[in-house]
Amino acid sequence: MAAMANEIIDRRRLRRKLTFWRIATLLVAAVAIIAASLRIFGDDVAGVTSDHIAKIRIEGTIVEDEELLERLRKIGESDDVQGVIIAVDSPGGTVTGGESIYEAIREIAEKKPVVTQVGTLAASAGYMIATASDHIVARQSSIVGSIGVLVQFPEFTGLMEKIGVGLEEIKSSPLKAEPSPFNKTTEEEREMIRAVIMDSYNWFVDLVAERRPLDRTQVLAVADGSIFTGRQAVKKKLVDELGGEEISRNWLESKGIETELDIIEWKKKRDVAFFGPVEVSSPLGRLLGLSEGDQDLLERTGLERIFLDGLVSVWHPK
Repeated sequence: MAAMANEIIDRRRLRRKLTFWRIATLLVAAVAIIAASLRIFGDDVAGVTSDHIAKIRIEGTIVEDEELLERLRKIGESDDVQGVIIAVDSPGGTVTGGESIYEAIREIAEKKPVVTQVGTLAASAGYMIATASDHIVARQSSIVGSIGVLVQFPEFTGLMEKIGVGLEEIKSSPLKAEPSPFNKTTEEEREMIRAVIMDSYNWFVDLVAERRPLDRTQVLAVADGSIFTGRQAVKKKLVDELGGEEISRNWLESKGIETELDIIEWKKKRDVAFFGPVEVSSPLGRLLGLSEGDQDLLERTGLERIFLDGLVSVWHPK
């Protein structure tokens, strides 16, 4: 009798376990289907069909970002968007990344008023992007500026000598693949890189002179890589006003944008695959009330700047 009773208890436990896992599987499947449906049928501002002010955030290290450029294109083409707030909080990044975003914002500004709201930081390529708008607002303690371009590369020759490693190479000409981390940089190589840097620097200076109420001489006086607080930047005409989002809205209203319009953020879509473990974990985590970082580890720590290629316009304190 005891053995039969134990068998019955075990069967009941097994049924409960099976029921739990069946329900859990159905929940995960439901979340995956809902998330995938949002990805397929949703939009950057799903459900918004009325006039509004679009807000878009440009944060972290700047690189060429096709998804961001597509969002900017949609904002420019949307009849529902009456004005745009560009919220910049970036130390800069690649010059080409800043250039592509700058051009996309200028295309929007040809159709509707655009204002930049600087957060903690708009330096280097971040400031380049800010100049694309028709008005720049910053906090008193925001960091602005660092107008300039640089190329950085490591030099491993000392380490190679210590560990007894050498490098042999055969190339078509002395400047091919230079500068290299595997040999000392020659003056000829430095001159080549310096010429590239100065060409992009002059382009950056001309861009600021075109977009700000400054002539080229005045821009050169502040384009030595220096950074400024928002208060200093207003005096140097790198920023137009001090304040937050309300000041940005006031400027848009001065350009004819209706006072009662809502500010709606156009956010990045999340790529969701059917039943993918990584993609499902995000909505499932939110469903269960778990915290979620808005960027991956490299972005949170700033280590992604180490891997930037090409010309860089970035401010990063030591």
